[in-house]
Amino acid sequence: MINIQFIERDGRPEFAVVPIEVWERIKRRVGELDDAALHGQAKTRDDGFRIPAAILDAELSGDNPVKAWREYRRMTQDALATAAGLSKPYLSQIENRKRDGSIEVFQSLAAALCVPIDVLVEQPGK
Repeated sequence: MINIQFIERDGRPEFAVVPIEVWERIKRRVGELDDAALHGQAKTRDDGFRIPAAILDAELSGDNPVKAWREYRRMTQDALATAAGLSKPYLSQIENRKRDGSIEVFQSLAAALCVPIDVLVEQPGK
């Protein structure tokens, strides 16, 4: 039997004092429940989209995300420009960071490359 001490305030139990080995088991179980809840939340939010290592390597080497994805998809600039409804020079300028594209342009590129738009838009300071 486990010896638990109860501390009362105003005649009602307010605290329970348990042996440390009991506390350690409880703490471990609570941690397991937290882990299971976090895992469940992550699975619920998982859309199945993954970024291939080749894309990460290209971006870490300095490639613009649009260029990295275009090459990964084995598309020419002509093919991507046509699919996105852009001119090839404009696409080239985006890939070489000489021009910024509008949200509409990035939406067209994302659709043509079959990727979420957020993987194409570079974060400031990058």
